[in-house]
Amino acid sequence: MPEQPIDQQRLSVEERSAQGKSLRKQVPRSSHGEWTPASDRPNPLQLLQAQDEGRLDHLLPIKYGRLVASPFVFLRGSAVVMASDLANTPVTGLDAATCGDAHLSNFGVFATPERNLVFDLNDFDEVFIGPWEWDIKRLAASAVVAGRQNGFKEKDNLKLAQLVTRVYRKAMNRFSKLPILDVWYFHVETDKILAQIENYSKEAGKRTGKVLKKARKKTQARTLEKLTQLVDGKRQFINNPPLLVRLSDLLTEEQKSQVKEQDIEKAWFEYLNSLPRERRVLLSRFRIADGALRVGGVGSVGTRCSILLLEGSAPQDAIILKQKEVGPSVLEAYLPKRDYSSYAQRVVTGQRMMKAASDIFLGWHQSPTTTRQFYWRQLKDMKGSVDVSTLDERGLGAYLAVCSLCLARAHGRTGDPVAITGYLGKGDVFDQAIGKFAVAYADQTEQDYLLLVDAVNSG
Repeated sequence: MPEQPIDQQRLSVEERSAQGKSLRKQVPRSSHGEWTPASDRPNPLQLLQAQDEGRLDHLLPIKYGRLVASPFVFLRGSAVVMASDLANTPVTGLDAATCGDAHLSNFGVFATPERNLVFDLNDFDEVFIGPWEWDIKRLAASAVVAGRQNGFKEKDNLKLAQLVTRVYRKAMNRFSKLPILDVWYFHVETDKILAQIENYSKEAGKRTGKVLKKARKKTQARTLEKLTQLVDGKRQFINNPPLLVRLSDLLTEEQKSQVKEQDIEKAWFEYLNSLPRERRVLLSRFRIADGALRVGGVGSVGTRCSILLLEGSAPQDAIILKQKEVGPSVLEAYLPKRDYSSYAQRVVTGQRMMKAASDIFLGWHQSPTTTRQFYWRQLKDMKGSVDVSTLDERGLGAYLAVCSLCLARAHGRTGDPVAITGYLGKGDVFDQAIGKFAVAYADQTEQDYLLLVDAVNSG
């Protein structure tokens, strides 16, 4: 993922602001409210199925079984569909590192290397340099779909979508006035989140407090206790097919004989070489003790996602790393080519650019026997997320405000907050437009969801 070229050194703050403001004539802010499906709009089910190529066939029923759960879950798992649709909407040309899948359930809490809990974006599989507006539209549309699922009035759902943009606009204005390093260092502490949500909804605050308490308990020790067991004095994963299957049980004897030790070592050392030197020293104290195929997420089900058990000098001294297969971003087909060495490096670099703090084991490798690429990180390291289906209107609004703040910070780090602020202005023109778009696209999502339900019911 290359750095976003920003001419901040060549243009003054006033010139960059004026540049953003001048774009309103070319791309009126009100134009972002328009949504009409293109006459040649691809069939959304065909887009979803195209992603299945190369995935593990026996896991695909799980993917579609999850997608039919609700329109909101469908939206979560169909980033490829919305990327195709967003490609036909107005853009300003002010690019930033774009998440590509910024729905409201892709935010959550996690631990920094200092073991502090912070709130931020938590999914970067689709990250790419592109229009910051696309992230805003996906987040706002997810707010309306979630609000409908929770039984909110339509006028309240519209307000939630407008809230997303209003908070984003004001946060970006704030970041445009801060020193560059202050924007980079900015992060959202969980205690502040809890205080804000409690201020708007006591019930939502109570639920959020439980999420934070649970996240603090999701240590490596707790994860080891839940997913592994000691057998003859050796720790190994507990089989739970089809969601978790030990690799030794998954491979046939013939396949085991074909697995070359040097290939495993090559993949391991390629991953290590993607890490800073001090992390390599740390991991040199561990050895691979076991591995398992693990199913997670919604839209990524069927990709090769495995977990590795690493042991130190004693069975209780262990960590679990997750490696996940990754391909091209859903945004790539619609944006200029970017120079990066691999899809996995794109994800890792994009996460480091957009996120306030990244996992110390975040790295990547390419399979020595195939062209498949994987990125690595710790599994469930003090991670947690709020079940948005349990929130009332005020609680969801407070939660969305925090999500939008984090999104603005991510774009402020990787784009030009001054030019973006110049374009957005101080009024609510853009807020109104995004609210209009979000409601219209929520309608589209529900129609696409029903197409999938009909297809599943018809076999």
